[in-house]
Amino acid sequence: MKNTWRGLRTLGILAPLLMLSGCLFTTRKLPVPKAPAMVQTVTPDQLVQRMNERWDQMETLNATVEIQASVLNSREGVAKDYTSFRGHILMRKPGMLRVLGQVPVIGMTMFDMASNGKTFSLYIPSRKKVVEGSNQLKRKSVHQVENLRPGFFFDAMMVRGLEPDDLYSVTADADTMVDASKKHLLIVPEYVLSIMRRQPGRHELTPVRVVTFHRDDLMPYKQDLYDADGNLETEVIYARYADFGSGKYPSVVTIRRPMEEYQAVLHVEKVVENMPLTDEQFHIKVPEGTDLQKLE
Repeated sequence: MKNTWRGLRTLGILAPLLMLSGCLFTTRKLPVPKAPAMVQTVTPDQLVQRMNERWDQMETLNATVEIQASVLNSREGVAKDYTSFRGHILMRKPGMLRVLGQVPVIGMTMFDMASNGKTFSLYIPSRKKVVEGSNQLKRKSVHQVENLRPGFFFDAMMVRGLEPDDLYSVTADADTMVDASKKHLLIVPEYVLSIMRRQPGRHELTPVRVVTFHRDDLMPYKQDLYDADGNLETEVIYARYADFGSGKYPSVVTIRRPMEEYQAVLHVEKVVENMPLTDEQFHIKVPEGTDLQKLE
């Protein structure tokens, strides 16, 4: 034991001497991350104001997308990827939604879902079946897919403004990403907006959303949404913002549902904002003889 301590003391004395003498070391180049050409700085209030203004300006959304859906099985370490299909999305505030999926090549309707913000209907022509239920999940099903509600899709496609009782904080951070095409690292300065609500009669704060903004353009690139129990319910990644004429919108939207182990990647082909949409456009005409399933 004494010899061991004596050896450690000797190494502790020699290490600085070796460093000073320039012996027994080699140098190697490390990748130097590149910072963006422009980094914007705003106050937390200004960041929230920008998000609120964007939400206030958008009344409706009409989008044509290509959807790639996957169901994951983390226990077995496998993923089932479904053939991509074309989708048409209509949205109108405060919560009206219509999503139409079409069979690839043939163009026939795969499914048709509509919601008035309170209840929804999902029509599946191939099964001659329609599913109806409340937008609010009252009791969870053992079948995870039955726990999906249209509200999560609406919240993923539009980044909402703050509610009157929302509390928030903003932190500045930076992420390092790999640019595969140019083979170098990028420093991505970010603002992370954490939105919380106070539990009634308690000091506890419950997370509602976390929105991450890149500081080169101050656009949202990630949004995490939490359920009433504080569990991460939906992860959304917004990528490749493009100008679609009526404004900038991400051309790729990735929606992940960790608890259902479900993922959908939307490749946005066309977006039109604030075009007039009627109530009739959010109603499904179901043929007679269609089987009806009610969800709680």
